[in-house]
Amino acid sequence: MATEVLVPTLGESITEATLGEWLKKPGDPVRADEPIAALETDKVSVEVPSPVAGTMGEYAVKVGDTVAVGAMIATIDAGAAAPARVEAPQPAVTASPAAAPAPESAAALSPSVRRAVLELGVDPSTVKGTGRDGRLTKEDVAAAAQSKPATPVPAPAPQPASVTAAASTRKEERVRMTRLRQTIAKRLKDAQNTAAMLTTFNDVDMGAVIEARNKYKDLFEKKHRVRLGFMGFFVKAACMALKDVPSVNASIEGDEIVYHDYADISVAVSAPGGLVVPVIRDADRMSVAEVEKTIGDFGRRAKDGTLKMDEMKGGTFTISNGGVFGSLMSTPIINPPQSAVLGLHRIDERPVVKGGQIVARPMMYLALSYDHRLIDGREAVTFLVALKNAIEDPTRILIDL
Repeated sequence: MATEVLVPTLGESITEATLGEWLKKPGDPVRADEPIAALETDKVSVEVPSPVAGTMGEYAVKVGDTVAVGAMIATIDAGAAAPARVEAPQPAVTASPAAAPAPESAAALSPSVRRAVLELGVDPSTVKGTGRDGRLTKEDVAAAAQSKPATPVPAPAPQPASVTAAASTRKEERVRMTRLRQTIAKRLKDAQNTAAMLTTFNDVDMGAVIEARNKYKDLFEKKHRVRLGFMGFFVKAACMALKDVPSVNASIEGDEIVYHDYADISVAVSAPGGLVVPVIRDADRMSVAEVEKTIGDFGRRAKDGTLKMDEMKGGTFTISNGGVFGSLMSTPIINPPQSAVLGLHRIDERPVVKGGQIVARPMMYLALSYDHRLIDGREAVTFLVALKNAIEDPTRILIDL
């Protein structure tokens, strides 16, 4: 007897999604509540579990199709067991070296991963996947490309004219934008069209934070079971600066300004389909350890596609760390309805003047993009200076100064 698999409830005000990928093929054995498909909504990827144990039946929709809540997407042959696999007797053979594993089929890769494999020239069979069920992600491919040693390219052998012409044929691939990417594009463009955006820059000497991190990271990890990173310092420093300059933590609703006496910090984390911004609720009341644990949990679940809708709603201020990708400087875009976003960048040794002497210091550029309708330049600079002071003297964070 076939059981229908229906699109589950996706969250408040979300009525449809896009079928991102099938996790089971027709004929595969399926356990009850085992994910069989992944849906892409405006914000996250949602797995569809099997309602019963049995065998995967036929697909009712294709990858890329838009499906409504409650719609049937497949069937499960309930109670049908996968046939046992009987191995035929094999003649004895002489032992030989183990063959290399077969390359992962291109059909098994998602379009975005396929594109990354082609662009970066990575053999997918040599890369260990960290995604769901060991599948490759774009991050896996990018990491493999960075770690791949450079090899000299041999001079090409002379080829007949017809072969050379065929080899130089240029190709294009068209991949439909995911629902998440479409939503990101729309929201960013809406932010540019609505807000009077301006970006103010400053720089910060990271020496004191680096020294504190190196001194306490082992004890910190032993006690709290989480690594001590830089984001914990920046989140706490930002919370202090938001108290000093409340307009940076405010938002515009109609002809009113809404001020918040709490700091819900959105942190941009990388997911397979693009950046997502889960929210650290009441970050101003958290310790550095609690902040680091929350961010680490967000990062893992963003990679697995298991973040929940409610975890990305709200937020009063955003921090985006482009430095982890090597960014030197940027002008981040506001995450509406918030009025400001802080961009962090890579740390470089640069010459600065300290005590009348030119010395090399680990410096980072800070960028605050803000809605000039609400935040004046003086307030933006005041916020950045308060943040800079806290990072350059982390004791201020401890004593809330």
